Amino acid sequence: MLMKAQPDKQAAALSGLVRQMLHHLGEDAQRSGLERTPERVAASLQFLTQGYQLDLESVINGALFEAEYDEMVIVKDIEVYSLCEHHLLPFYGKCHLAYLPDRKIIGLSKMARIVDVLSRRLQIQERLTTEIAATVKKYLEPKGVAVVIEAHHFCMMMRGVQKQNSQTVTSCMLGRFKSDSKTRSEFLEFLK
Repeated sequence: MLMKAQPDKQAAALSGLVRQMLHHLGEDAQRSGLERTPERVAASLQFLTQGYQLDLESVINGALFEAEYDEMVIVKDIEVYSLCEHHLLPFYGKCHLAYLPDRKIIGLSKMARIVDVLSRRLQIQERLTTEIAATVKKYLEPKGVAVVIEAHHFCMMMRGVQKQNSQTVTSCMLGRFKSDSKTRSEFLEFLK
């Protein structure tokens, strides 16, 4: 489970910055409706970026197991929520993650937790995709890893080009998923 943000000095500092931002936007942070906004925004930002406070080693928590299984393992449709590092606007979508075990498997929920830890940071989708793949490779040492993320970006939807129906798809293929087109095709077929 992702941890909840806790009030502390960081929250107080963030609240002060939000109060200043409201002032610079021409708002009165003391008016009804905005009085508690700085604290709510601070707590929200701490929650949305809690991946900085989480350690992958602790999240995986030894849930690696010896197994003779050597077929593809896929967890599809892992929800992704992150903040674009360029505009601090959300992007959200789904991550599809697969690996080819080499005598070692991981608890399935840990795959989703890896995605959560890495996405709960200021990110760009391209880097997030490769970080997820690299993490699975590091801990499992599999024969191959494949990650596909499909996401909608508020920085494209609410501002700039304002394309509400656009979707960005990124992928990272390592090991046999990269070198063997048949393996890659099998994975991509499962995503349909």
